[in-house]
Amino acid sequence: MLPFKTLLSLQRKSSIPVYRQIAHGLMDLIRSGIMQPGSFLPSSREMAVQLQVHRKTVVAAYEELFSQDWIETMPRKGVRVSPLLPEIRPRTFKSVPKINGYSADAGFSFRRMGPWVAMSPAGSKPRLVLNDGFPDARIAPIEELMKTYRRYFRLTTTERSVMYSDPAGSIRLRDAIAAFLSDSRGLNVERSHVLISSGAQMAIYMAANMLIQNGSTVLVGEPNYPNANFIFQQLGASLIRVPVDEYGIDVDRIDRICRRKKPSLLYIVPHHHHPTTVTLSADRRMKLLQLINTHRLPVIEDDYDYDFHYGKGPILPLATADHGGRVIYVGSLSKCLASSIRVGYMVAPQDFIKEASSLRRMINIRGDILLEEALADLYHSGAMQRHIRKSVKLYRERRDRFCEMLADAMGDKIAFNVPPGGMAAWVRFREEYPLPGIAQEAARLGLFMSDGHFYNSGSVRYNALRMGFASLNEQEMTEIVAILKKLTERTGRLSDS
Repeated sequence: MLPFKTLLSLQRKSSIPVYRQIAHGLMDLIRSGIMQPGSFLPSSREMAVQLQVHRKTVVAAYEELFSQDWIETMPRKGVRVSPLLPEIRPRTFKSVPKINGYSADAGFSFRRMGPWVAMSPAGSKPRLVLNDGFPDARIAPIEELMKTYRRYFRLTTTERSVMYSDPAGSIRLRDAIAAFLSDSRGLNVERSHVLISSGAQMAIYMAANMLIQNGSTVLVGEPNYPNANFIFQQLGASLIRVPVDEYGIDVDRIDRICRRKKPSLLYIVPHHHHPTTVTLSADRRMKLLQLINTHRLPVIEDDYDYDFHYGKGPILPLATADHGGRVIYVGSLSKCLASSIRVGYMVAPQDFIKEASSLRRMINIRGDILLEEALADLYHSGAMQRHIRKSVKLYRERRDRFCEMLADAMGDKIAFNVPPGGMAAWVRFREEYPLPGIAQEAARLGLFMSDGHFYNSGSVRYNALRMGFASLNEQEMTEIVAILKKLTERTGRLSDS
């Protein structure tokens, strides 16, 4: 009999159950050729004695192996390794090169994706992160949300299966969002106009997927939200870039373009434009609505952080006005709570939502329906609305403080406007302070920040980045600004010398 006590190393404190450790260990012995097809295993009682575990643990391990056809039971003889497995030669003590089926390169051709925007560090854990505008998860009602989530998780299978009946997402959450949009934006919609997505990014992708074909043209701002640009281009569209100034996108330019040839789609961020944070002026908004109807132009209105406005009341979304059913309105709950809670929504005519629901089912059969139900409870209890009001007050204070610190420490090296809303400031550095070098040096000091190159397009180099303030407390702001001040001063001395 093989010395299983030494061949099987069991970690009693491991998160992996002991019976699975035994099962996986025996699989490895079979794969390596130490145990051959047709060879018998000890009885469950004998194996339990060898491994010093309860007999039931060994029985569970054997059942695991039996369910996967590694072993078979022989009446009155015992348990043996399945003879149908291919015969494997025992290992030698010679060095054998490891076989890895997954090398760096695929063994087939495939469509390449475009570059993606890294909004947070990958792999490493820097001490400080200057993101592009995330909410502060530390103040979100996560405990209340998780308590509700656990309650739904404990429902019976039958009770939970009822929730999965609608491919557009949780009925209760769609009702809650429709009511919230009516109260906060004057958007007169019902459940049938709302689809739940895994974040606003997914909603943008689904809407674009249904509107864009190879050879399509899409109007976008310049600069624009890079990840939206990547989606449109990946779907086969060409981008027509329209300048964005302090009053928003150039609507007159859109009119001239549409008179020559109607584009397939307009993508616009009217409130707290990404990346520049400017808001579309009222007169441009009214003219744009006329153009949408005149040219019958489909629109994706990305209103990802409408609720976070700090000055006078925000202008109502394009979707609120009479647009002839041509505006697809996209929003995000992630910006209200935490970036890791990936829930967004799409608002559109009923027939579009019906088809988008089918697409959603292809991408994500059910979604996280329990999370959607728990979020619906936050709206129904008023917890979400209270949290948004609390967040607006806190983020306004943080915006004021962060912008004040930036201006005091680096006012002669950067240019920015205090954003009227949102969670970030668009900060442009003077040419003698190149962002790639500053970002690289910042990483060495424990600060992760963008080097700004994702916002560049064509020959335009902005040397700018979005600096998120909403997720930073006073101490974090102080440390970040001190690092940036130190690095720009150092860069300035080097350029002088």
